[in-house]
Amino acid sequence: MTEQGAAIVVKPGAVSLDDLARMLAGQSVVLDPSFWPRVEAAAEIVANAARADVPVYGINTGFGKLASKRIPPDQTALLQRNLIVSHCCGVGPATPEPIVRLMMALKIVSLGRGASGVRRELIEKLQAMLARRVYPLVPQQGSVGASGDLAPLAHMTAVMIGEGQAIVDGKTVSGSEALAVAGLAPLTLGPKEGLALINGTQFSTAYAVSGVLRAFRLARAALVTGALSVDAAMASTAPFRPEIQVLRGHPGQIAAAATLTALLDGSDIRSSHLEGDERVQDPYCLRCQPQVAGAALDLITQAARTLVVEANAVTDNPLVLVETGEIVSGGNFHAEPVAFAADAIALALSEIGAISERRIATLVDPALNFGLPPFLTPDPGINSGFMIAEVTAAALYAENKQRAAACSIDSTPTSANQEDHVSMAAHAARRLSDMADNLATILGIELLVAAQGITLRAPHATSAPLVAVIAALREQVPALGADRYMADDLAKAAALIETDALPATAIAALPADPFPRLG
Repeated sequence: MTEQGAAIVVKPGAVSLDDLARMLAGQSVVLDPSFWPRVEAAAEIVANAARADVPVYGINTGFGKLASKRIPPDQTALLQRNLIVSHCCGVGPATPEPIVRLMMALKIVSLGRGASGVRRELIEKLQAMLARRVYPLVPQQGSVGASGDLAPLAHMTAVMIGEGQAIVDGKTVSGSEALAVAGLAPLTLGPKEGLALINGTQFSTAYAVSGVLRAFRLARAALVTGALSVDAAMASTAPFRPEIQVLRGHPGQIAAAATLTALLDGSDIRSSHLEGDERVQDPYCLRCQPQVAGAALDLITQAARTLVVEANAVTDNPLVLVETGEIVSGGNFHAEPVAFAADAIALALSEIGAISERRIATLVDPALNFGLPPFLTPDPGINSGFMIAEVTAAALYAENKQRAAACSIDSTPTSANQEDHVSMAAHAARRLSDMADNLATILGIELLVAAQGITLRAPHATSAPLVAVIAALREQVPALGADRYMADDLAKAAALIETDALPATAIAALPADPFPRLG
């Protein structure tokens, strides 16, 4: 990908995870000009089919269970318009604008491969809407992930034809008003174009891409909070030795152990109990961090690979084979790969939170924290310290555990049994946002608790990178003395986690970047 002005020039089939992150962050996209001839060739094949007497699904027939109904040529435009408005059945809260932007960009990528049979002007309309910040109002609920994300994508398409609603400058307006404000005219859909726009996995994929990017950031932050917890608990770093990890061989485990080792190198707390420590082994939540965090990293990495493939895919139906001139029905709209990826990300989010919550519980428990005061308050009894912060972490972990149940195995027949197996990818991906919010707060609580524990280990100090991390936290949240209103502290700590500030702060104090990378 290259940039042309403020827009990213996309080459369908070669869009990377970094490109997707930039789209999510707000950059508009335009199709690489070299793809226009193929787009136009496919559109011409569809136009010819629409004029012919041979029935071709979705071009001169009805849809789904109504595929046997022939549509005369003079009603093809009405057919496509009716398809869109009848499928605008989404309910629930509006999809966040970053997800809508990415969904629109992904649709440009998919249509730009020249296998969908849409005209150039349709893709250019999507490009113009992105560039002028016309974002359709897309309700979050209503897709079962096959035959594509029908309802969400119909709400997107409705604005293109002057129907539905859109968000312009933060205000909800009609689709026709949104286009007018942006200096755009409504599009009249040609043969197959409505079907090409609403068949596809772009809604589910956009949510899943957002989820995998957030999950990876949180996994990196969890390595920092986990390292802090090791020193706060005066735990051993021997389980992180590379020889142990290599003997198992999982890449994520090897990477996680290397990061933990680098973060803890030079800790005075660690050297202070190398001798005379009566403990033989630490609890699993401290000792098995490479195995758990590493497995989560591997799941996230595999999910990211799947989603990059899906982001570049043609997922509508039927498809136009330009080389042979054929129009062929298939099932690329079925979002099973996205559902599986989202389920894997959910498992990773849940388990990162599960082991973090156990570290929090260990640090506040005087029976387990190796000499620290109960709930890490300097004056227990009159003060409760982090007692209820730990309960909050447990509550959020329990929510995430319940949400981590696989969505992909929960199919239900729809559309008069024509679509008799569906992926449930949409809500598999949507739940990742709430799960990531919960995990950011769990890790924020661990950050507060572990930093407090290390402070109470004075005069012994932790390593240089972890000292820097605690200093960054103390700019936002002071150490806990007497009890105070805690909700603001939790919110500020969660914000530090979410912004990827902890790894960046640690890296600045290290000779090299020890953190795993995605993509």
